[in-house]
Formats: sequence, C-alpha cells, structure tokens
Amino acid sequence: MQDTAPKPSGDELTGKQSKVLALLVGGHTIEAAAKGGATNPATVHAWLKKPGFAQSYKDARRGVVNQATAQLQAACADAVSTLLTVAKDKYAPASSRVSAARAILEMSLKAVELEDLAERIEALESLQKSDQAESSNGSRWRQ
Repeated sequence: MQDTAPKPSGDELTGKQSKVLALLVGGHTIEAAAKGGATNPATVHAWLKKPGFAQSYKDARRGVVNQATAQLQAACADAVSTLLTVAKDKYAPASSRVSAARAILEMSLKAVELEDLAERIEALESLQKSDQAESSNGSRWRQ
C-alpha cells in the first residue's frame, strides 16, 4: 500500500501510523485500526494525542469531507433539474409538486442568506483589518 497520509512538516509518520491513519479515516474503530496496523489501541490513543499525528488525522478527515462535498456539488444540477421536473409535472401528485416547490424555495432562500452572511463577514474582516492598521499606525506616532 502506498503511503498517502498527509504529513506535517517535521513530523514524519511511521509506516504503522500511516496504516492506522488510513484505517481510521476509512471509518474503522480505534480497535480495528490498531489491529490492522499491528499495534494496540492504547498506542493509537497515544498517537491521537500527539500534535503531528492528530493534525495528520484532522487533515485526512478534512480531505475526505472535501471530496464528498465536491461530489455533492457536482450532483446539484441534477437534483435541481429533478425538483423542477416534479414541480412542473401536472400529473404528479399535488403533495410531490408542493414538496419540490418548497425545497426549491427553501434552498434558494438559504443560498441568498449564505451569500449575505459571507458579504457581511468579509465587510467585518475588512473593517477589523483597517482598525488594526490604524491602531498600529497611531501607536507608532504616540511612542
């Protein structure tokens, strides 16, 4: 098996750690991952407390979630198309059309809310940066 586990700089994982990491990220329990990595669960628990291994585990889990998110996003167009088809189907039960229409409206509203929140956060971050810059400039002149 090729070692693909992320490694933080200066903290190389051993072969056993890489194997255990791959098993943990693959959904195995600590006990099963320890068995598969030819170590004991207490050792795996100890590794999880070490910053290098813990960061590698966190990075690997984030990678799995990012990949799943990308797959979901790729399926969004088909999902919207399906909802629109059901919502417009005059022969579909009224409850199905209403459910599809409701889903479209709710998701549209959530998308707008998320965009608004993102803009507000960006504005606040920009304001905070300018306040910090003014504070640091002002403190230089006072010294």
